[in-house]
Amino acid sequence: MASSLSVTIGRILLGLYFLIPGLMKIAEPANMIAYMQGHDIAFAPQLMWFAAIVNVVGGLLLISGRHVKLVAYGFVVYILVVNFLLHDFWNMEGPDVPHETQNFIKNLGILAGLLVLAGSSAARSLSPHEWWRSDKAILTK
Repeated sequence: MASSLSVTIGRILLGLYFLIPGLMKIAEPANMIAYMQGHDIAFAPQLMWFAAIVNVVGGLLLISGRHVKLVAYGFVVYILVVNFLLHDFWNMEGPDVPHETQNFIKNLGILAGLLVLAGSSAARSLSPHEWWRSDKAILTK
């Protein structure tokens, strides 16, 4: 059985991994939009703002222990999309290849942590009733 303290710390750290970059996207959107446009991402400004909101809201939900299973699986999909669209080292040449390869592999490690978190978390109803309460509070009733 996984240590509750270890899972809690891991969940909070994973939440911070998404929250901080989300806040950075909001603070300096031009950098991320330019990066996305450099990868020929259509609708880069709109997708950047969507990603920023997802990062912040999802990060806060993980940190606070709410809808952990759903959020973790959602971030798994998010990482797969980001990896294949923005860290496509196989399409690159030159000095960016090692850095993007490292980002791709690092994200697979984060994805693995999210899968472990999702697998160790109980699912809960998406009902609007008591949506604000933590998973622990809902599932131990």
